[in-house]
Amino acid sequence: MEMTDDQILSLLQTEENYEKGFRVLMEAYQERLYWHIRKMVHQHDDANDVIQNTFIKVYRSIGKFEGKSKLYTWLYRIATNESITFLNKKKKKATSSIDDEDANLSNRLKADEYFDGDEIQYQLQLALETLPEKQKMVFNMRYFDEVSYADMSEILETSVGALKASYHHASKKIEAFLKASVDG
Repeated sequence: MEMTDDQILSLLQTEENYEKGFRVLMEAYQERLYWHIRKMVHQHDDANDVIQNTFIKVYRSIGKFEGKSKLYTWLYRIATNESITFLNKKKKKATSSIDDEDANLSNRLKADEYFDGDEIQYQLQLALETLPEKQKMVFNMRYFDEVSYADMSEILETSVGALKASYHHASKKIEAFLKASVDG
């Protein structure tokens, strides 16, 4: 039987049930958060590292959760921020050129034993990599995770209008990329 967020939070409020509550929270959200993170960082091992960091941060700060947002959006915000932090650290370490990065992504996707997509999914991933980080994040959350604009607004702390514009621009860029790859 799945527990509601309120039931999970009530377990987390008592010292004797805290560990059980945290296990239930992880079971309830780990897979969804993993795939959200995976779409941002691409590689399975990197996603595992980021999800681990996410849950460490949640474990340390769940007591500060005030319930002003849904538990789900709070967790997504932490996962998103951890993913961005990871990507920024990775960029700082990288000294290769942009062209090398694009070729590197292509090679990593093809070599990733967990990537089981067909050619169009592969092309979509390449198209996503051409987007600015914010557009990529908005597109992933809306298209793949079906996150509502209202929830996304809470997670990313951005207006709904700005999110809709980002999604629209991302969709047009992806469409143009896919059309060029078919025509090219």
